Amino acid sequence: MKLLRYGEAGHERPGLLDPAGTVRSLADHTADIDAALIGDSAAMAALAALDPAALPAVEGAVRLGCPLAGIGKIVGVGLNYHDHARECGAPIPAEPILFLKATTALSGPDDPIRLPDDADKTDWEVELGVVIGRRARCVAVEDALAHVFGYCVAHDVSERGHQLERGGQWTKGKSHDGFCPVGPWLVTAEEVGDPQALALWCDVNGVRRQSSTTGEMIFGVATVVSYISRFMTLLPGDLIITGTPAGVGLGQRPPVYLKRGDHVRLSIAGLGEQNQTVV
Repeated sequence: MKLLRYGEAGHERPGLLDPAGTVRSLADHTADIDAALIGDSAAMAALAALDPAALPAVEGAVRLGCPLAGIGKIVGVGLNYHDHARECGAPIPAEPILFLKATTALSGPDDPIRLPDDADKTDWEVELGVVIGRRARCVAVEDALAHVFGYCVAHDVSERGHQLERGGQWTKGKSHDGFCPVGPWLVTAEEVGDPQALALWCDVNGVRRQSSTTGEMIFGVATVVSYISRFMTLLPGDLIITGTPAGVGLGQRPPVYLKRGDHVRLSIAGLGEQNQTVV
């Protein structure tokens, strides 16, 4: 099932994408797509039993918001692709590198990326987003995927100057408003299948900058979920962004960064596509 939220920012309504690609309203069946819903197995079973063709179609062009409301925390994993570590000249991490990204950075998949006034090294990073569906605390690797509700495209927009030159705290460069576009859909885990077999890519101004697969991850989704759960309890609705492959602006020679007027497209197989203009 592909869940989504559509409408004006701050007033999104719940919906889903049917097999034909039509946005259908779920407003008669749930108040929102949120942590309470995805953590309720009975409520989710009821939605899964609906006939999408019987749901009202949403007519005309519609803005898509972040597909999940009430995300409790965003946990990022840094340098988690072999090819990205190589392009950065960094050693392969012995353990996952973690950082937090503010929830105020969340935005819709096609909302503009707004550069901070003093930004001059803003970078793109296509990432697989993992949404937790069951409380996870100190879970074993072999049990970790049972705690995953679903997957989505996430864009970990990063201002490298703030990330790397302002005291060494990554959160500063990762948390500006609008620096975490998510969506267009939240796809349930059973529909995605193997999270380590997904192609992902990112274009900037029509040039393919990133092209890889989630099989390049140093630490796979199960390992990441298990590892994070040993340092903090993961709750339904928490979002993990799992790292980016090679091809980021920082890795170009010389580095290339986003500027106002640039257009970014990014996608993960089966999870949809994002399109953003830098303003």
